[in-house]
Amino acid sequence: MSISLAIDCMSGDHGLQTTLPAAIAFHRSVEGVELLLVGDGPAILAELRRLKALGAPSFEIIHASEVVWMDDPIEVALRKKKDSSMRVAINLVKEGRAQAAVSAGNTGALMAISRYVLKTLEGIDRPAIAMGLPNQRGGVTTMLDLGANVDCLPEHLLQFAVMGSALAAAVDGKQSPTVGLLNVGEEIIKGNEVVKQAGELLRTSQLNFFGNIEGDDVYKGTTDVAVCDGFVGNIFLKSSEGLAQMLGGFIKEEFTRNWFSMVAAFIALPVLKHFRARVDHRRYNGATLLGLRGLVLKSHGGADAFAFEWALRHAYDAARNQVLERIAAAMREVTPMTARTPAAADESSQ
Repeated sequence: MSISLAIDCMSGDHGLQTTLPAAIAFHRSVEGVELLLVGDGPAILAELRRLKALGAPSFEIIHASEVVWMDDPIEVALRKKKDSSMRVAINLVKEGRAQAAVSAGNTGALMAISRYVLKTLEGIDRPAIAMGLPNQRGGVTTMLDLGANVDCLPEHLLQFAVMGSALAAAVDGKQSPTVGLLNVGEEIIKGNEVVKQAGELLRTSQLNFFGNIEGDDVYKGTTDVAVCDGFVGNIFLKSSEGLAQMLGGFIKEEFTRNWFSMVAAFIALPVLKHFRARVDHRRYNGATLLGLRGLVLKSHGGADAFAFEWALRHAYDAARNQVLERIAAAMREVTPMTARTPAAADESSQ
């Protein structure tokens, strides 16, 4: 099956300098994929010429006259920049010309535009941001929500669990992914009322619910999926990124402290390279916006070409493994349980 990906070439911290080299490298390594390069047509053409990549039959340039900058307010991105590269890429998904869109742009704008253009799937109240984090078992733990919804109801957490389970089943090949509810302790009596009620819903669902998990379980790989609200998830993600950068800095400092440590670093170089490859955050770049009627992936704004290429790979895998269809099917099975209570409906209408 041929897969088409719409790439927002202009957004992010580096724009064309990152997105086009990544697209070229990805295209060379994957067969049967069409890349729709969205953005300033003449600028894209000039950059492709500079990179000696003109004439690739699987590239199509889609012109967009505007760009959503990283500091643009959501209102500006949504209401005033209707011909932005971000919005045009998402429109290509809505029109069926692309199976997924990838952008490194403003997260809030990307979520707002995606939700406005694509709408949510049946049974989904709120989309969530999901990403695979490396674990000690050599695989990934799919974690959501990572920042889209800071205030959640129990039904929302159940919906996140359904979507995360479907994503893990499709992309990671898990037959019946285990689901953990992130909490301050494993006991069912712990946590706030939202988490406790969500635990009750998950225990009576058809999901393979493991129970409550704590923060260290995410990297242990205790469960295949870790569920939390966006407030907790975003803090967890940013703290993890900060810790990884600090440890990397510490290791570099220690191995360059004096001539003896530099000799030790040279001897340990193969081990250090292998370690770096295992924990390289760039390989996990590309968070999926789940719950929409189309696939949209968010790359880190400061991603380099290598990291953005991995976002394209994750988008390709999600489209090829029919994540969207799997989530829709899973939601049909649990829709009665995820339906909002009268109180929830009142809250969403305010």
